[in-house]
Amino acid sequence: MKKIVLLLTVLMATLTAHADDYTFLTFETTDGAKASVPVESMTMTINETTLTAGSQTFALANLAQMYFSATDESTTTAIELTKAMLDEASEIYDMQGKKVTKAQMMRGAYIIKTTDGNYKMMVK
Repeated sequence: MKKIVLLLTVLMATLTAHADDYTFLTFETTDGAKASVPVESMTMTINETTLTAGSQTFALANLAQMYFSATDESTTTAIELTKAMLDEASEIYDMQGKKVTKAQMMRGAYIIKTTDGNYKMMVK
């Protein structure tokens, strides 16, 4: 029994030491949105169907994952990047290799060519 308690204590100390490198706990929802909460003095509570971390509240059913991160990942969203890429798109191709326009884009995957590079994009 003493060995198990000692082993658990060592594991908890190791996990705590690794968490010191990260300043944010990032939550990702099922729709891909991210929200980062500073870990310093953060409190977490779980109430029937919601999780509250710091000032953020999440429905448990909508949480996809949570992880520690070194930066605030909620400052830039994929939606903002996608709109910027579409504005700069010189060519758009569907998965069959056919060239399409922005107006022709429907649900599916596309390759967007811009002056900065090529990007894959999913339209839902």
